[in-house]
Amino acid sequence: MRSSKPILLVEDDNVDAMTVRRALKDLNVPNGIVHQLDGEDALEYLRSSDNKRPCIILLDLNMPRMNGIDFLKIIKSDDELKKIPVIVMTTSKDERDKMESFEFSVAGYIIKSTDYKKFAESLKTLDLYWTLSELPYPST
Repeated sequence: MRSSKPILLVEDDNVDAMTVRRALKDLNVPNGIVHQLDGEDALEYLRSSDNKRPCIILLDLNMPRMNGIDFLKIIKSDDELKKIPVIVMTTSKDERDKMESFEFSVAGYIIKSTDYKKFAESLKTLDLYWTLSELPYPST
């Protein structure tokens, strides 16, 4: 059984957000998607006790106001938020972006493809995270 926890999509490009939604639907992922346009909005969502904690965060790196790396710096230093797995999805092929992302213990790094089939295929690897999200968060 899949988690009823939402997926937090942090993505400033509406076309890319629609592509992610379509791919997850095509993969029969039942989780709802909460879409935030940048890191600041995503932090506000995560810090609100009125919102359900996501099972996973799909994070773009290049965004206005607060980019993905700055977002990672903040959530990975927060004892509660650092437990949420983060998958970076970006068009950046810069090795420095990849290395810096992994320094913040991201669970994965996906290069967004302009080929929908390739992009959807890359999201198939996320299935494990929904299975794992059924487990309770470890105590600190």
